[in-house]
Amino acid sequence: MQDPLSLTLSALADPTRRAILARLAQGDASVNELAAPFAISQPAISKHLKVLEQAGLISRARKAQLRPCRLEAAPLRDLAGWLESYRRFWDQSFDRLDVYLKELQKGNPDGPHN
Repeated sequence: MQDPLSLTLSALADPTRRAILARLAQGDASVNELAAPFAISQPAISKHLKVLEQAGLISRARKAQLRPCRLEAAPLRDLAGWLESYRRFWDQSFDRLDVYLKELQKGNPDGPHN
């Protein structure tokens, strides 16, 4: 069994699945509603939904004959938390680059001195 983060990343790797999630961010939808914008078969949509469900990104309810899909955002929150440390790294890198560029503009090619 894969770890939850790997399942989330794998599910998000496909543009069709990302489009399905974007649609579900607007509200619950039936399989037919989710399939409508795509030129792929109903079984192909079902496979995409199964991947999203296994990753915990969607759930399916049962309302009479319908099985509407719902976005489950917890795995996305977990992914955002994992990515946050990398965002901080890039922010710090850009801050250091900014300081260095300002030093270059002042005519100090060695950068800041402490």
